[in-house]
Amino acid sequence: MAGVCVPWGGEACRLLLPIRRQLPLSFALHKSSSSMIVNDNLSSFLEILPRDLRHRLLNDPRRNQLVEVIMDLGRPPEARYLGERGGQFLRNIEVSMEELVDAQELVGEFGADNRAGIEGTLHRISAIRNRKGFVVGLTCRVGRAVSGHIDMLYDLLHYGKSILFVGRPGVGKTTVLREMARVLSDEFQKRVVIIDTSNEIGGDGDIPHSAIGGARRMQVPKPSLQHKVMIEAVENHMPQVIIVDEIGTEAEALACRSIAERGVMLIGTAHGEQLQNIIKNPTLSDLIGGIETVTLGDEEARARRSQKSILERKAPPTFYFLIEMRERDYWIAHQTEKSVDMLLRGRNPMVEVRKRDEEFKVVIERWKSYDGQGI
Repeated sequence: MAGVCVPWGGEACRLLLPIRRQLPLSFALHKSSSSMIVNDNLSSFLEILPRDLRHRLLNDPRRNQLVEVIMDLGRPPEARYLGERGGQFLRNIEVSMEELVDAQELVGEFGADNRAGIEGTLHRISAIRNRKGFVVGLTCRVGRAVSGHIDMLYDLLHYGKSILFVGRPGVGKTTVLREMARVLSDEFQKRVVIIDTSNEIGGDGDIPHSAIGGARRMQVPKPSLQHKVMIEAVENHMPQVIIVDEIGTEAEALACRSIAERGVMLIGTAHGEQLQNIIKNPTLSDLIGGIETVTLGDEEARARRSQKSILERKAPPTFYFLIEMRERDYWIAHQTEKSVDMLLRGRNPMVEVRKRDEEFKVVIERWKSYDGQGI
């Protein structure tokens, strides 16, 4: 634990106060590895594609950066790569209905959310249907088991506090959840249960992917039932940690609060890129304590130098930490309660900036003023 104290205070930090005073405003975590280990099962992914696309991508020097392949009826197939804007056409010939049918036969059954997978892998296939229910487009996304991201927040796991991740699609939130499941179950010896609505964390099939380690996985029949499976997991399986991806409804937010109040550590992701998105979202604001309008008395308003009607947090946040994943290797860490209160008062909270240096080590910059945009 030496050298990993959370900079925002609190009981856990007071216990390590002598260590905290020795830390500079910027320091590196020595646990960071010099590289990441990636397992993408790319050969299984390429098997569902037409033969000419398979051959081209197999010989593509950028195949390790492949994010997804788009196959829309009547249009040329397109590949998208990590770090590149837009996509690249893989051929001039348009995708046929026969090719779409062949691809569907090689993947698992599509669920109510129009998502399917390839058994034993982490790849995700999403369908676009016409008004008659026929598939006219496929988004084939490469799923990768990446070991190494956990170094960005390994120190925070020692506190046993709930953590919420926000960030744009494709920044790696699900990948981080998958590795956290493995580390918490195998290294921290926690009873971990994953609520896997689209089989995106644990992969397709009844046997979960080895990337989640010893964590258990509960599949969800329909996306609308995710909140019920969350409560079922707590009531039936006595987990110490619940991991859930894509918290997006009021029922799921309330389920998270119910789980947290039972003393279970929650690890989750939510729709939004920054903390302000969660504050302004009436459906999800309960995750950070909820927002209410309070009318102050004349003396209190003068003392605060504010208007009489102000916004305040109405309850403790469900998630103690909130992490904005700006990029895969550039994160902003909040202590949720303090950051929300400061933002509601129109002030900039103090946060941590976590990033990797040129040697791939994690560097933590402490006491950075947060303005909601750049840091």
